[in-house]
Amino acid sequence: MTEPSHTQHLSVEDFDPAASSLSGAVDPAVMAELLSIRSSIDNFDATLVYLLAERFKATQRVGILKAEHQLPAADPNREKAQIHRLRALAESANLDPAFAEKFLNFIISEVIHHHQAISESHSAVAATGVIPVVSRDGQGFVAQTDDGGTQSK
Repeated sequence: MTEPSHTQHLSVEDFDPAASSLSGAVDPAVMAELLSIRSSIDNFDATLVYLLAERFKATQRVGILKAEHQLPAADPNREKAQIHRLRALAESANLDPAFAEKFLNFIISEVIHHHQAISESHSAVAATGVIPVVSRDGQGFVAQTDDGGTQSK
């Protein structure tokens, strides 16, 4: 599977839900059932993406708060508690706890990376009086000046 280019604009409309290497090689009734199940999987995937987007919007706000108060990007006790909690949730949901832990560890490492970048950005602009804040759409930062004005970053 090839990775899409980050410079290329991706569109949900470009997705073909019937794309399959099995088309024409499988009984049409089996293919129809397969596509039906895959449609549910596609809905789950979309939900996961939107949930992750909301989660990262919240963690960006945490990163800004930490940067403003010169707190460390990582919080090992919180991370350990979250992993323990997620493993318990996974067990109760009949999901492999090791998989859930790997997934959360990946998210945590991304969050810490973002928090470090926010902290570095905050430190770099603190001397100029420009403070990075999350944009209204949560997709980036705007610089807030001492007089309350904003400029895009």
